[in-house]
Amino acid sequence: MNKFLIALLSLLLASPLYAAEGFSSVEEQMTGKEFTAAGLDKLSQSELDALNAWIRAHSVATLDAPRGGAAAAAVTADSPADRRGLKSGDDNERTTITSRLVGKFRGWDGQNTFKLENGMVWVQADRDKFYIKEVENPVVVIEPGMFGTWRLHIEGHNSECKVKRIQ
Repeated sequence: MNKFLIALLSLLLASPLYAAEGFSSVEEQMTGKEFTAAGLDKLSQSELDALNAWIRAHSVATLDAPRGGAAAAAVTADSPADRRGLKSGDDNERTTITSRLVGKFRGWDGQNTFKLENGMVWVQADRDKFYIKEVENPVVVIEPGMFGTWRLHIEGHNSECKVKRIQ
């Protein structure tokens, strides 16, 4: 496994460092337990950056987030990094994302997909359940959590769920 990681990291250093703006890093894709179980917590930040760059460059699943929409400005997005919840120039600093859900919302049940007006698509990454009276296009806030996770909550309600970005 270690030889594979070394070979993979060698390839990463030769690949372009940044690719599609719709990319979700390994830290965002995995839970803290998965990240640790895979041994990725042992990588230095530069090694982790190189791994993310390689995945970004070789992933068929990487999708660009559509631009535009009224809520895109709510993310204060001027650069590609800002649109995916990261501050420009430093991929280690993640910022809060504010937008609106598209359509009717009744809560979550452990299997939800959340489509935002700004083009982002997130899926629920835990089994939590939360139900409310149906609302149309509610404001949603997605905040960075520990170990690269993200927490979603609906403005005006005191409940949140863990999510991961898929687009």
